[in-house]
Amino acid sequence: MIFLAENHGHHDDDDHDHGHLHEHDHVEGHDDHHDHHHGHGHGHMHGVVDPSIFSTERGIWAVKWSFVGLFITAILQVVVVFYSGSVSLLADTIHNFGDALTAIPLLFAFLLTVKKPTYRFTYGYGRVEDLAGVAVVVLILISALVAGYESIDRLFHPQQVTFLWAVALAAVIGFIGNEAVAQLRLRVGKEIGSAALVADGYHARTDGWTSLAVLFGAVGVYFGFPLADPIIGLGITVAIFWIVWESAKAIVVRLLDGVDPEIPKEIFHVAHHVSGLRKVTDVKVRWLGHRLHAEVSITVDTSLSVEQGHAIAQEVNHELLHHLRYLSDATIHVDPMTASGPAYHHVSEHSHEGLPPHSH
Repeated sequence: MIFLAENHGHHDDDDHDHGHLHEHDHVEGHDDHHDHHHGHGHGHMHGVVDPSIFSTERGIWAVKWSFVGLFITAILQVVVVFYSGSVSLLADTIHNFGDALTAIPLLFAFLLTVKKPTYRFTYGYGRVEDLAGVAVVVLILISALVAGYESIDRLFHPQQVTFLWAVALAAVIGFIGNEAVAQLRLRVGKEIGSAALVADGYHARTDGWTSLAVLFGAVGVYFGFPLADPIIGLGITVAIFWIVWESAKAIVVRLLDGVDPEIPKEIFHVAHHVSGLRKVTDVKVRWLGHRLHAEVSITVDTSLSVEQGHAIAQEVNHELLHHLRYLSDATIHVDPMTASGPAYHHVSEHSHEGLPPHSH
C-alpha cells in the first residue's frame, strides 16, 4: 500500500496534542522525550540554502535581501577597482560577488516553482537548481584564479595604486555591507530558530573583517610599502577558494542524493510516535530542488484492514509534514508483519517471454 501526500504548508498549532500510544518496536537509541520543535539546525554547507531557512517566509526574505546587500556592495567596489587598480580590492570584490552568487540557485527555485511536473519531468524541475549551483561554483573558481593570478603578477611586477582614499572607502563599504547582512541573518535566524542562518550571519561578519583588510593594504601602500596590496589580495584569494571548496562539496553531495544523516534518523523518530505502527523498516530521503522528499516503509499488524492501514499511513504522513517543515512530501509504503522490510519487496530470479532469468 502506498500513501502519498504533499506538504502544502501545515499551519497546525504548535501546541497540538499528539498524545499517541506507543504500541511499536522502538528503534535502537530512540528517546521518547525528544523535542520535535527545534530549529532543524542540521549540518550546513556554504552555498546551499538550508531547508530550515526555506521553510518560512521570513527565512526566504532574509536570503533575498542578503543577496541584494552583498550585490550592491560588490558593484560599488567594482567602480573603485576600475579606477584605482587595487588588486586586493579586486579580490575582495570577487569575494563579495561569490557570496552573493551562491544565492542564485535560490532564484532558480523561485522561478521554477510555477512550473508543474510533466510526464517527462515527473518530479518537477528542482534539479535545475543544482545545475545552477554547479555553474555558480565554476564561475567563482574562474574568478578566484583571476584574482590569484593578478595578485601574484603584482608581487613580481608592482604597479602604482591610485585613489588610495577611494580604496580605503571601498574597504569600509565592504565591511559595512557584510556587517549589515550579518545583522540581518543573525536577527532572522534567531527569530525563526535556524542554526544555519545564524551560522551564515557569523560568516558574513567574518567576511566584513576580510573587506577591512583591504584598508590595511591601502595604508601600507600609502606609507611606502606597495607589496601590501598584492599580499592582502593573495590572502583574500585563499578565502575565495574556500568558498569554492565548500560550495562544490555541498553541490556534489546533493547531486549524489546525499542528505544530512540526522534527517533520516529524525524521520524514524517522528514516525514511531504514531499509534498502531509496529515499526519503521526503511527511510530514504533525497533533495528535489530546495525541498526534501521522503520514502518511508512502515509495518502494521496483519489483522488490520486496508482502510485501517491507510489511516495509519496517513497519520504517519501528517506527523512527518507537521514536525519536519523542510519536507515537501512523503511517500508511505505499508507492509504487514508477515512481509515486513525491504527484503520482501525483492522479486526473486525468474524468466518470462523468452528473456534471460532476472530479478527485480
